[in-house]
Amino acid sequence: MANNFVRLTDEEKLLVKGKPAKDFIGHRKIFFILSLAIIGIGLICNFIFGTTLDIQFTGGSMIKYSYTETKDFKLDDLKALVQKVTPDDVVTFSDSKDMVNNKNVLTVQFSGTDTITTKLQKSITKSIQDKFPENNFVLEQNSSVDATMGFSFLLKCLFAVAIAAVLMVLYVTIRFKKIGGLSAGVFGLVALFHDIAIIYFFYVIFRMPIDSSFMAVALMILGYSLNDTVVVYDRVREERKRLGYKADIKDVFNVAATKVMRRTIITSITTIAAVVIVYIVAFIYNLDSVKAFALPMIVGLVSGCYSSLCIAGPLWVVWKKRETKDK
Repeated sequence: MANNFVRLTDEEKLLVKGKPAKDFIGHRKIFFILSLAIIGIGLICNFIFGTTLDIQFTGGSMIKYSYTETKDFKLDDLKALVQKVTPDDVVTFSDSKDMVNNKNVLTVQFSGTDTITTKLQKSITKSIQDKFPENNFVLEQNSSVDATMGFSFLLKCLFAVAIAAVLMVLYVTIRFKKIGGLSAGVFGLVALFHDIAIIYFFYVIFRMPIDSSFMAVALMILGYSLNDTVVVYDRVREERKRLGYKADIKDVFNVAATKVMRRTIITSITTIAAVVIVYIVAFIYNLDSVKAFALPMIVGLVSGCYSSLCIAGPLWVVWKKRETKDK
Protein backbone atom coordinates (compact mmCIF):
# COMPACT_ATOMS: atom_id res chain seq x y z
CA MET A 1 0.00 0.00 0.00
CA ALA A 2 1.40 3.39 -0.93
CA ASN A 3 2.29 5.77 1.85
CA ASN A 4 -0.15 8.70 1.81
CA PHE A 5 2.20 10.86 3.84
CA VAL A 6 4.65 13.29 2.26
CA ARG A 7 7.91 13.10 4.17
CA LEU A 8 9.50 16.45 4.81
CA THR A 9 12.91 16.70 3.17
CA ASP A 10 15.93 17.90 5.11
CA GLU A 11 15.54 21.32 3.52
CA GLU A 12 11.84 21.53 4.26
CA LYS A 13 11.88 20.08 7.73
CA LEU A 14 11.15 22.78 10.23
CA LEU A 15 13.87 23.55 12.69
CA VAL A 16 13.11 24.78 16.19
CA LYS A 17 15.51 27.63 16.92
CA GLY A 18 17.92 26.28 14.34
CA LYS A 19 17.93 22.72 15.71
CA PRO A 20 16.03 19.58 14.68
CA ALA A 21 12.86 18.90 16.61
CA LYS A 22 13.00 16.47 19.52
CA ASP A 23 11.96 12.98 18.50
CA PHE A 24 9.16 12.36 21.03
CA ILE A 25 7.51 9.73 18.88
CA GLY A 26 10.75 7.87 18.28
CA HIS A 27 11.25 7.54 22.04
CA ARG A 28 7.64 6.65 22.80
CA LYS A 29 8.48 3.08 23.85
CA ILE A 30 10.83 4.41 26.52
CA PHE A 31 8.11 6.71 27.83
CA PHE A 32 5.52 3.92 27.88
CA ILE A 33 7.87 1.44 29.58
CA LEU A 34 8.81 4.01 32.23
CA SER A 35 5.17 4.72 33.09
CA LEU A 36 4.25 1.03 33.08
CA ALA A 37 7.22 0.27 35.34
CA ILE A 38 6.13 2.89 37.89
CA ILE A 39 2.54 1.64 37.79
CA GLY A 40 3.78 -1.95 38.09
CA ILE A 41 5.80 -1.10 41.21
CA GLY A 42 2.74 0.62 42.61
CA LEU A 43 0.58 -2.44 41.95
CA ILE A 44 3.08 -4.68 43.73
CA CYS A 45 3.20 -2.35 46.75
CA ASN A 46 -0.59 -2.17 46.71
CA PHE A 47 -0.77 -5.97 46.75
CA ILE A 48 1.73 -6.19 49.63
CA PHE A 49 0.66 -3.25 51.81
CA GLY A 50 -2.91 -2.68 50.69
CA THR A 51 -4.66 0.69 50.65
CA THR A 52 -5.09 2.71 53.81
CA LEU A 53 -8.33 4.67 53.88
CA ASP A 54 -8.84 7.54 56.28
CA ILE A 55 -11.73 7.34 58.75
CA GLN A 56 -13.46 9.96 56.58
CA PHE A 57 -14.17 7.05 54.23
CA THR A 58 -14.14 3.95 56.44
CA GLY A 59 -15.69 5.37 59.58
CA GLY A 60 -14.03 5.44 62.97
CA SER A 61 -13.12 7.73 65.85
CA MET A 62 -10.65 10.54 66.36
CA ILE A 63 -9.18 12.06 69.52
CA LYS A 64 -7.14 15.26 69.59
CA TYR A 65 -4.80 16.39 72.38
CA SER A 66 -2.87 19.59 72.85
CA TYR A 67 0.47 19.47 74.62
CA THR A 68 3.66 21.41 75.38
CA GLU A 69 7.12 20.56 74.07
CA THR A 70 8.85 20.51 77.44
CA LYS A 71 10.03 16.93 76.89
CA ASP A 72 10.71 15.00 73.69
CA PHE A 73 8.85 11.76 73.05
CA LYS A 74 8.63 9.24 70.23
CA LEU A 75 5.36 8.84 68.37
CA ASP A 76 5.93 5.09 68.10
CA ASP A 77 6.15 4.77 71.90
CA LEU A 78 3.03 6.85 72.34
CA LYS A 79 1.17 4.85 69.69
CA ALA A 80 2.13 1.57 71.38
CA LEU A 81 0.90 2.94 74.71
CA VAL A 82 -2.50 3.91 73.27
CA GLN A 83 -2.83 0.59 71.42
CA LYS A 84 -2.45 -1.28 74.71
CA VAL A 85 -5.37 0.58 76.24
CA THR A 86 -7.89 0.27 73.38
CA PRO A 87 -9.13 -2.84 71.53
CA ASP A 88 -9.62 -0.79 68.33
CA ASP A 89 -6.79 -0.54 65.80
CA VAL A 90 -4.94 2.78 65.71
CA VAL A 91 -5.03 3.79 62.04
CA THR A 92 -2.98 6.99 62.12
CA PHE A 93 -1.00 8.81 64.75
CA SER A 94 0.05 12.31 63.71
CA ASP A 95 1.72 15.29 65.31
CA SER A 96 1.03 18.81 64.00
CA LYS A 97 0.99 22.49 64.87
CA ASP A 98 -2.11 24.64 65.36
CA MET A 99 -0.89 28.01 64.05
CA VAL A 100 -4.10 29.82 65.04
CA ASN A 101 -3.98 28.88 68.72
CA ASN A 102 -0.20 28.31 68.79
CA LYS A 103 -0.57 24.75 70.13
CA ASN A 104 1.03 21.41 69.42
CA VAL A 105 -1.68 18.94 68.45
CA LEU A 106 -1.59 15.15 68.65
CA THR A 107 -4.26 13.36 66.60
CA VAL A 108 -5.17 9.70 67.13
CA GLN A 109 -7.52 7.96 64.68
CA PHE A 110 -9.14 4.58 65.35
CA SER A 111 -10.81 2.21 62.92
CA GLY A 112 -14.08 0.48 63.69
CA THR A 113 -17.76 1.28 63.77
CA ASP A 114 -18.10 1.74 67.52
CA THR A 115 -17.79 5.18 69.09
CA ILE A 116 -15.03 5.66 71.64
CA THR A 117 -16.79 5.50 75.00
CA THR A 118 -16.24 8.08 77.71
CA LYS A 119 -14.65 5.43 79.91
CA LEU A 120 -12.17 4.36 77.24
CA GLN A 121 -11.43 7.97 76.36
CA LYS A 122 -10.59 8.76 79.99
CA SER A 123 -8.46 5.63 80.21
CA ILE A 124 -6.44 6.65 77.13
CA THR A 125 -6.02 10.20 78.38
CA LYS A 126 -4.91 9.04 81.84
CA SER A 127 -2.36 6.62 80.38
CA ILE A 128 -0.83 9.36 78.22
CA GLN A 129 -0.76 11.90 81.06
CA ASP A 130 0.79 9.39 83.47
CA LYS A 131 3.46 8.35 80.96
CA PHE A 132 4.33 11.89 79.84
CA PRO A 133 3.40 14.23 82.73
CA GLU A 134 5.83 16.96 81.69
CA ASN A 135 4.13 17.47 78.31
CA ASN A 136 0.79 18.49 79.83
CA PHE A 137 -1.49 16.55 77.48
CA VAL A 138 -5.02 18.03 77.42
CA LEU A 139 -8.00 16.50 75.61
CA GLU A 140 -9.27 18.95 72.97
CA GLN A 141 -11.70 16.97 70.80
CA ASN A 142 -13.36 13.56 70.51
CA SER A 143 -15.36 12.83 67.36
CA SER A 144 -16.65 9.88 65.34
CA VAL A 145 -17.49 9.25 61.69
CA ASP A 146 -20.16 6.72 60.74
CA ALA A 147 -18.98 4.11 58.21
CA THR A 148 -22.08 4.62 56.05
CA MET A 149 -21.49 8.37 55.87
CA GLY A 150 -17.82 7.79 55.07
CA PHE A 151 -18.66 5.43 52.19
CA SER A 152 -21.22 7.91 50.85
CA PHE A 153 -18.60 10.67 50.97
CA LEU A 154 -16.15 8.45 49.04
CA LEU A 155 -18.74 7.78 46.34
CA LYS A 156 -19.47 11.49 45.98
CA CYS A 157 -15.76 12.25 45.59
CA LEU A 158 -15.33 9.55 42.94
CA PHE A 159 -18.44 10.80 41.15
CA ALA A 160 -17.00 14.33 41.09
CA VAL A 161 -13.75 13.04 39.56
CA ALA A 162 -15.68 11.03 36.95
CA ILE A 163 -17.87 14.00 35.96
CA ALA A 164 -14.83 16.26 35.67
CA ALA A 165 -13.06 13.71 33.44
CA VAL A 166 -16.06 13.32 31.11
CA LEU A 167 -16.52 17.08 30.73
CA MET A 168 -12.83 17.46 29.93
CA VAL A 169 -13.04 14.84 27.17
CA LEU A 170 -16.07 16.59 25.67
CA TYR A 171 -14.24 19.91 25.74
CA VAL A 172 -11.19 18.50 23.93
CA THR A 173 -13.39 16.65 21.42
CA ILE A 174 -15.27 19.80 20.45
CA ARG A 175 -12.30 22.15 20.43
CA PHE A 176 -9.97 19.94 18.38
CA LYS A 177 -12.41 18.28 15.99
CA LYS A 178 -10.26 19.28 12.98
CA ILE A 179 -7.44 16.99 14.12
CA GLY A 180 -9.65 14.15 15.33
CA GLY A 181 -11.11 15.60 18.49
CA LEU A 182 -12.59 12.38 19.87
CA SER A 183 -9.31 10.46 19.71
CA ALA A 184 -7.47 13.46 21.14
CA GLY A 185 -9.96 13.60 23.99
CA VAL A 186 -9.75 9.86 24.67
CA PHE A 187 -5.95 9.85 24.90
CA GLY A 188 -6.08 13.04 26.94
CA LEU A 189 -8.28 11.04 29.33
CA VAL A 190 -5.71 8.22 29.31
CA ALA A 191 -3.09 10.76 30.40
CA LEU A 192 -5.41 11.94 33.18
CA PHE A 193 -5.89 8.37 34.43
CA HIS A 194 -2.11 7.96 34.24
CA ASP A 195 -1.64 10.97 36.53
CA ILE A 196 -4.31 9.80 38.99
CA ALA A 197 -2.67 6.35 39.09
CA ILE A 198 0.74 7.88 39.81
CA ILE A 199 -0.70 9.93 42.69
CA TYR A 200 -2.61 6.94 44.07
CA PHE A 201 0.43 4.68 44.03
CA PHE A 202 2.45 7.44 45.68
CA TYR A 203 -0.01 7.28 48.58
CA VAL A 204 0.25 3.48 48.62
CA ILE A 205 4.06 3.31 48.50
CA PHE A 206 4.54 5.87 51.26
CA ARG A 207 1.68 4.45 53.35
CA MET A 208 -0.33 7.66 53.35
CA PRO A 209 -4.06 7.28 54.13
CA ILE A 210 -6.45 8.14 51.30
CA ASP A 211 -8.50 11.09 52.54
CA SER A 212 -10.17 14.25 51.27
CA SER A 213 -6.73 15.70 50.45
CA PHE A 214 -6.25 12.94 47.88
CA MET A 215 -9.51 13.90 46.18
CA ALA A 216 -8.53 17.58 46.20
CA VAL A 217 -5.14 16.78 44.66
CA ALA A 218 -6.76 14.51 42.06
CA LEU A 219 -9.21 17.20 40.93
CA MET A 220 -6.49 19.85 40.76
CA ILE A 221 -4.18 17.60 38.75
CA LEU A 222 -7.04 16.76 36.38
CA GLY A 223 -7.35 20.44 35.54
CA TYR A 224 -3.60 21.07 35.40
CA SER A 225 -2.81 18.04 33.26
CA LEU A 226 -5.64 18.81 30.87
CA ASN A 227 -4.39 22.38 30.50
CA ASP A 228 -0.95 21.08 29.48
CA THR A 229 -2.54 18.61 27.06
CA VAL A 230 -4.71 21.32 25.50
CA VAL A 231 -1.63 23.52 24.98
CA VAL A 232 0.12 20.66 23.17
CA TYR A 233 -2.91 19.83 21.01
CA ASP A 234 -3.38 23.51 20.17
CA ARG A 235 0.19 23.73 18.90
CA VAL A 236 -0.30 20.50 16.92
CA ARG A 237 -3.37 21.99 15.26
CA GLU A 238 -1.39 25.10 14.26
CA GLU A 239 1.55 23.10 12.91
CA ARG A 240 -0.76 20.74 11.04
CA LYS A 241 -2.39 23.68 9.30
CA ARG A 242 0.94 25.30 8.50
CA LEU A 243 2.68 22.17 7.21
CA GLY A 244 -0.33 20.86 5.35
CA TYR A 245 -2.50 17.83 5.93
CA LYS A 246 -0.21 15.60 3.83
CA ALA A 247 2.69 16.06 6.23
CA ASP A 248 3.53 13.07 8.40
CA ILE A 249 1.67 13.44 11.70
CA LYS A 250 4.79 12.18 13.49
CA ASP A 251 6.84 15.11 12.21
CA VAL A 252 4.01 17.52 12.95
CA PHE A 253 3.79 16.38 16.57
CA ASN A 254 7.56 16.38 17.11
CA VAL A 255 7.82 19.97 15.90
CA ALA A 256 4.77 21.08 17.89
CA ALA A 257 5.87 19.35 21.09
CA THR A 258 9.40 20.74 20.81
CA LYS A 259 8.08 24.27 20.41
CA VAL A 260 5.75 23.99 23.39
CA MET A 261 8.10 21.94 25.62
CA ARG A 262 10.03 24.90 27.01
CA ARG A 263 6.85 26.77 27.95
CA THR A 264 5.31 23.68 29.56
CA ILE A 265 8.42 22.87 31.61
CA ILE A 266 8.91 26.45 32.80
CA THR A 267 5.25 26.71 33.82
CA SER A 268 5.50 23.43 35.70
CA ILE A 269 8.74 24.40 37.45
CA THR A 270 7.21 27.71 38.55
CA THR A 271 4.15 25.97 39.97
CA ILE A 272 6.21 23.24 41.61
CA ALA A 273 8.51 25.82 43.21
CA ALA A 274 5.52 27.50 44.84
CA VAL A 275 4.18 24.19 46.16
CA VAL A 276 7.67 23.20 47.40
CA ILE A 277 7.82 26.42 49.44
CA VAL A 278 4.42 25.59 50.92
CA TYR A 279 5.69 22.11 51.81
CA ILE A 280 8.88 23.47 53.41
CA VAL A 281 6.87 25.87 55.58
CA ALA A 282 4.50 23.03 56.53
CA PHE A 283 7.48 20.80 57.35
CA ILE A 284 9.09 23.46 59.55
CA TYR A 285 5.89 24.09 61.49
CA ASN A 286 4.85 20.43 61.43
CA LEU A 287 1.56 21.02 59.62
CA ASP A 288 0.59 17.48 58.68
CA SER A 289 -2.58 18.38 56.78
CA VAL A 290 -0.68 20.81 54.54
CA LYS A 291 2.16 18.34 53.98
CA ALA A 292 -0.36 15.64 53.06
CA PHE A 293 -1.65 17.96 50.33
CA ALA A 294 1.56 19.60 49.08
CA LEU A 295 3.77 16.52 48.63
CA PRO A 296 1.35 14.53 46.40
CA MET A 297 0.64 17.77 44.55
CA ILE A 298 4.32 18.06 43.61
CA VAL A 299 4.31 14.50 42.29
CA GLY A 300 1.09 15.16 40.36
CA LEU A 301 2.49 18.32 38.75
CA VAL A 302 5.55 16.46 37.51
CA SER A 303 3.38 13.62 36.21
CA GLY A 304 0.96 16.05 34.53
CA CYS A 305 3.76 17.77 32.62
CA TYR A 306 5.25 14.42 31.61
CA SER A 307 2.01 12.75 30.52
CA SER A 308 0.96 15.61 28.23
CA LEU A 309 4.13 15.45 26.14
CA CYS A 310 5.14 11.81 26.51
CA ILE A 311 1.90 9.84 26.95
CA ALA A 312 -1.17 11.57 25.49
CA GLY A 313 0.55 12.94 22.38
CA PRO A 314 2.52 9.83 21.33
CA LEU A 315 -0.52 7.59 21.92
CA TRP A 316 -2.63 9.90 19.79
CA VAL A 317 -0.03 9.89 16.98
CA VAL A 318 0.18 6.07 17.01
CA TRP A 319 -3.61 5.89 16.80
CA LYS A 320 -3.81 8.43 13.93
CA LYS A 321 -1.11 6.64 11.92
CA ARG A 322 -2.87 3.30 12.35
CA GLU A 323 -6.20 4.89 11.46
CA THR A 324 -4.71 6.35 8.27
CA LYS A 325 -3.09 3.03 7.39
CA ASP A 326 -6.41 1.19 7.77
CA LYS A 327 -8.12 3.69 5.49
